[in-house]
Amino acid sequence: MPDILVVGSLNADLVVRAPRFPQPGETISGEDLQVIPGGKGANQAVAAARLGANVSMLGRVGKDNFGDFLLNNLKSNDVDTQFVQRDDASTGTAIIVVDSNGQNSIVLSAGANGKVSTADVEHASFLHHKLLLLQLEIPTPTVLRAAQRAHENGLRVILNPAPAKEIPDELIALADFIIPNETELSLLTGMHVNDSATTEKAARVLLQRGAKHIIVTLGSKGALIVDESTSTQVASFKVNVVDTTAAGDAFIGGFASILDSSSSSHSQGVLDAVRFGCACGALATTKFGAHPSLPTKQEVERFMSLQAT
Repeated sequence: MPDILVVGSLNADLVVRAPRFPQPGETISGEDLQVIPGGKGANQAVAAARLGANVSMLGRVGKDNFGDFLLNNLKSNDVDTQFVQRDDASTGTAIIVVDSNGQNSIVLSAGANGKVSTADVEHASFLHHKLLLLQLEIPTPTVLRAAQRAHENGLRVILNPAPAKEIPDELIALADFIIPNETELSLLTGMHVNDSATTEKAARVLLQRGAKHIIVTLGSKGALIVDESTSTQVASFKVNVVDTTAAGDAFIGGFASILDSSSSSHSQGVLDAVRFGCACGALATTKFGAHPSLPTKQEVERFMSLQAT
């Protein structure tokens, strides 16, 4: 029985590499279109599964070719799909442009992701899972109900508040770990975030709203762990960046896989999980695409051992 349950989105990513992002009204030439499995929920599910975790996915895809494509990809990565439903709506898609620096610009079309309901959550079993992963690419009431059911069944909850939107304090309080990037943290708190001091200050606003642990991902600068008593900066790893798509999802998958193997939330266990997550995120930026860039446990362990020498 899978230990990690991911309730979230599944997208077909339509990706084009271009020298830069077009200006409004401008047409520029890019490389060949690639169709790659994506969606924050599915990305995090596959990320954790590749790192050795037992993972189940709950969500919806359309009754179309993209839906077949995404389900087959989950199965090929050993993610349990019994809670993924087929919907009359089209499969969710993401239009992604990647520039020459590896930065991306994304437009989402929710499709079937917008139909993931509280009823879907009610029909799923939470009894045999240990950890719940949530994002915000499905309706907020569904995310909240999943967190409530996790709390009722003793699961720890990781909330990735992406894409950032207003969320109720009840959801914030139900999450054991909230993992935003700087932009998401700024939008969640209404505060300007541009350095370590403002990042910590904004994180503490979420703690005041009921959060237990905040882990802010900082890209090439690593991550910042903030709880009631401490603030800890964790350095990242230097790599040659090709594409930042799914780097945050790789981090969360890595963090969850280590947290899943420990029953404790003590500071050293969290620190180890964040370090591992940073390595996963760094490695993900060295390859093109979402799922193709997600590393295996062996790749991460080899990478970390080389960094230590």
